[in-house]
Amino acid sequence: MPGPIQSIERAAAILRLLARGSGRLGVGEIAESLELAKGTAHGILRTLQGVGFVEQDRDTGKYQLGATLLHLGTSYLDVNELRSRAINWADALASRSGEAVRIGASLEGRVLVVHHVFRPDDSLQTLDVGTLLPLHATSLGKVLLAYDTTLKATTEAYTRRTLVTQTAIKRECAKVREAGWAAENGEMISDEAGIAAPIRGHGGIVVGAIGVSGAVERICEHDGSPNPRLLGHVRDAARAVSRDLGASRW
Repeated sequence: MPGPIQSIERAAAILRLLARGSGRLGVGEIAESLELAKGTAHGILRTLQGVGFVEQDRDTGKYQLGATLLHLGTSYLDVNELRSRAINWADALASRSGEAVRIGASLEGRVLVVHHVFRPDDSLQTLDVGTLLPLHATSLGKVLLAYDTTLKATTEAYTRRTLVTQTAIKRECAKVREAGWAAENGEMISDEAGIAAPIRGHGGIVVGAIGVSGAVERICEHDGSPNPRLLGHVRDAARAVSRDLGASRW
């Protein structure tokens, strides 16, 4: 039997590294993490980019997983009831809010983005489907964390505003349960904010979250609280999806 092909093993290692990361990685970071020569890492990345498995940011030169690979990896989501029932409502939410919309579900202690609608303008945007987001630093994650006691958040700091103690995270989850929605303000990316609400299925069980995200000045009021109009749109969309999934109270 022929042995493993080293170049494929290295390409797989690069893809796994990018999948675990919360952001883009440079050639040097990838090479150092995997103990590869920088030239070797660059050659593999260029090949992966050529087939759409990774994408390179034009401004920073760093790499992230590409849409082609994400589409392959999440093709099962096309038949996932959460995504299929939420697609139309997500489109409507993007249209009403003027912001990007994401739907998330928990996966291995993080938030898997199962659907993403671009902000309805001409700005350059990257498809987030298949991206894994932290629970404690995103509005989608806070919703899932608040309603699922089996989940446990990390305390990794992304910005100076990230919640980095279990006490602070538990306090935030209690607020989410009381209010019925969650918000983030510069907690994962310093100039971005988000609002999310729970999607419920049969029996009222929270099965996902839907929310908007964008620049802090658009999502939040001057005091940092969520824009009431956007919050209303998000909660309305969450209720609509929940009704479609059989949550009778909504």
